[in-house]
Amino acid sequence: MRAVNSPRSCAAPGSVPISARAAVLARMLDYLELTKPRIAVFALVTVAVGYTLGASGNWQLAGLSHAMVGIALVAAGCSALNQFIERSSDARMRRTSNRPLPCGRLLPAEGLFFGLATGILGTMYLVIWVNTLTAVLAVVTFVFYAAVYTPLKRVTSFCTVIGAIPGALPPVLGWTAGGGQLDAAAFTLFAILFLWQFPHFLAIAWLYRNEYHQAGLQMLPSSRPSARVIGLISMVYALALIPVSLLPMQLTLAGNNYLFGALILGAGYLACSVRFAVAESVRTARELLWSSLIYLPTLLLVLTWDYLQLLH
Repeated sequence: MRAVNSPRSCAAPGSVPISARAAVLARMLDYLELTKPRIAVFALVTVAVGYTLGASGNWQLAGLSHAMVGIALVAAGCSALNQFIERSSDARMRRTSNRPLPCGRLLPAEGLFFGLATGILGTMYLVIWVNTLTAVLAVVTFVFYAAVYTPLKRVTSFCTVIGAIPGALPPVLGWTAGGGQLDAAAFTLFAILFLWQFPHFLAIAWLYRNEYHQAGLQMLPSSRPSARVIGLISMVYALALIPVSLLPMQLTLAGNNYLFGALILGAGYLACSVRFAVAESVRTARELLWSSLIYLPTLLLVLTWDYLQLLH
């Protein structure tokens, strides 16, 4: 049975006409899709955690709200420019071919303007309503993600390391927005997210390795990686994450509750990485991916809760 073309599909000319209201809504949804909302929400959770820790008991809803708005705008700009730059490769991958730019639902110029406008607006918002340090870090995130990491995906698998830098900065942005400085605690938040990303992303890259290869993206050490190599790399990073995740205790950001939580979560993440290394398969890769999505928010929740307990 053939499906009726919708306004948000890669439809050929002659699609069923839609009302003006539906067309406006579809266009708004396309712009929303440029922001990669699920990734943005995930990043903003880490921003909120960083703000709570950085505020040192001086937590303010207005301060957090301003930080979230500015950082969300910058994140939207990063994602939009990423999709603008990768529109041709996105068109060659099944999982991304229905995005607004490769489909032609939005013009490349619209994606470029939206990305630059939201990025600049977000930076200005942070300067005015938050602080200059957070705005500078937001610019660093923007430049590394859109201008360095994204183009490097066609050149070298080292792009994963570069991409992990802006990926690990959101909690630091929250930390500085809350009044914290670039100290050991800020670096610890950065390091936890930096290491966490590798098993998470390598599981995704392994699952979609054929599509990435077809699109000309160098997301793995080779287009046809040797058996267990990706799993072993994931395992090394998951192992290194365990001692790093315990650093908040040394910095009086957490107590014994966090210690137990971090050890249990780290052991689970490592176990899934080991399973993936021993037997690379769609099942073990998905298990590792899901474990990563459980590990990080749970760890940050336990860290925040334990920190608040210490304050009282």
